[in-house]
Amino acid sequence: MPKQAQPPRVRRQPQRTCVACRDVEGKRTLVRVVRTPDGTVELDVTGKKSGRGAYVHASVECVQKVVKTGGLSRALNVPVGAEVTDQLLARAAEGTGQQENSGA
Repeated sequence: MPKQAQPPRVRRQPQRTCVACRDVEGKRTLVRVVRTPDGTVELDVTGKKSGRGAYVHASVECVQKVVKTGGLSRALNVPVGAEVTDQLLARAAEGTGQQENSGA
């Protein structure tokens, strides 16, 4: 008896919640900020660094909201420095610039 062909498996993408707007999105669409075991806070572009992580949309609105409300500091249980928020804002600004340019 011949084997029946099985349909290809659909891989699920992990879902994460933005700490600013509380929307649930795929893990790859959000930016991860991590508090490393030694206590420093940094952006995690790979999504694999060890430590406590928090996710934010790469949009200027979400970054400004999370800075204003202190949601990132609350989620990571440490104060977040200005250099991390500046990196987040720069990443959000370059992300919106790419979206505007792709539509032209």
